[in-house]
Amino acid sequence: VKGPKGELQQEIPEGIKVVQEEKTIKIERPNEEKYYKSLHGLTRSLVANMVEGVTTGFSKTLEINGVGYRAAKQGNKLVLTIGYSHPVEFDAIPGIEIEVPAPNKIVVKGIDKQQVGQIAAEIRSAREPEPYKGK
Repeated sequence: VKGPKGELQQEIPEGIKVVQEEKTIKIERPNEEKYYKSLHGLTRSLVANMVEGVTTGFSKTLEINGVGYRAAKQGNKLVLTIGYSHPVEFDAIPGIEIEVPAPNKIVVKGIDKQQVGQIAAEIRSAREPEPYKGK
């Protein structure tokens, strides 16, 4: 799928056909078996997410709460000060843009929904919020 923000590719499962008619994309399955119905729904969702990604893009916002906790951008690295004896660093990933609009906010943007969510989850896992106060 090509769009103004870039291009995405996805493998289509066996038995599922993707047909493009002018400006619409149709996903077809060979029969009504439960297996093919589930693959049909999966493929439809993946294609819809690809179309949305290359046209508008995806973003996730993370908020940092805690005394002395903050985020900063140093070159192409994200540096988090989150209560450890050392700062936690994340390298830039091609196709994913990480912004720090405020010391306690991180915005992860990109065209691939799965990749944006994965990077946001990895950043969050550096120090997960504690269950009682959420800090």
